[in-house]
Amino acid sequence: MSANSLEGKEPLTIDVTGLSKSYAGRAVVDQVDLQVAQGKICGFLGPNGSGKTTTIRMLCGLLTPDAGNGTCLGLDIFKDAAQIKRQVGYMTQRFGLYEDLSIRQNLDFIARLFELPHRKDAVDASLERLGLSSRASQLAGALSGGWKQRLALAACMIHEPKLLLLDEPTAGVDPKARREFWDQIHHLAAEGITVLVSTHYMDEAERCHELVYIAYGKILARGTENEIIDQSKLKVWTLQGQQLGRFLEPLKQAEGVLSVAAFGNAVHVAGLDEDLVMRALHTLPNDGSLSIASCRANLEDVFISMIAKAPDNFQHPRGQA
Repeated sequence: MSANSLEGKEPLTIDVTGLSKSYAGRAVVDQVDLQVAQGKICGFLGPNGSGKTTTIRMLCGLLTPDAGNGTCLGLDIFKDAAQIKRQVGYMTQRFGLYEDLSIRQNLDFIARLFELPHRKDAVDASLERLGLSSRASQLAGALSGGWKQRLALAACMIHEPKLLLLDEPTAGVDPKARREFWDQIHHLAAEGITVLVSTHYMDEAERCHELVYIAYGKILARGTENEIIDQSKLKVWTLQGQQLGRFLEPLKQAEGVLSVAAFGNAVHVAGLDEDLVMRALHTLPNDGSLSIASCRANLEDVFISMIAKAPDNFQHPRGQA
């Protein structure tokens, strides 16, 4: 996270440095440093294949890092991986529970795996907490995406972990269910539970206390939303007018332009060199209907521009040009 955010008194639930993992000579996670304080919601953002899932699996003890050191819940990520597995709640990208079992049966199964002493009480409490009591006998396979998401979160929480690792938990879920899910996440954080959540949704990123952006295995930015935008030094202009689509490709090819993105009836054009971007904008044909105005960058502008500058770790093997 940002230096400022780590100066508080909250203990660090996640504190790792130099975390690395390679497959067939390719660095999937490359020297990642990650610190998340207790009770914080940290958004973990990045394109597909950027190393988010691999990092999460190393943190929860499912994968052994090739290099690095640190702790998760105060436990050593190498020596105490088995203990970490039992003390975190990990929600995978895909629904991983049994679709031919009911909600209650699934939760009872998870409670058995964790060898909880009072299984029925734990299952009842989990059902109540996530609003699943009235559907307890319903088969998991018959649930909508939003209700499957609630069941998956209930399974993550049944053993009362102090750290939740959520890997794109709201993919394919409708906006209402996503909002309800995030309300629940904030309630959990208020109780002191730490959350690391990967997401592609910028509106969800804005609901996190802090953000980490990873691309091609390397962390490119960290901090609050405003800190990341300010640190980017990105210059952005908004184009408004008719038939803006004809300008997209020429602008993407222009020198100094890092990102071009349509937002409804407007187009955002971003770059670091103001003179180069303005030169590109001034080459556009304008019969008076096109307006160009500077504006503040948003997270999407920043992250798309970061990807444009980041080297692809799968483009060439290490040691080759």
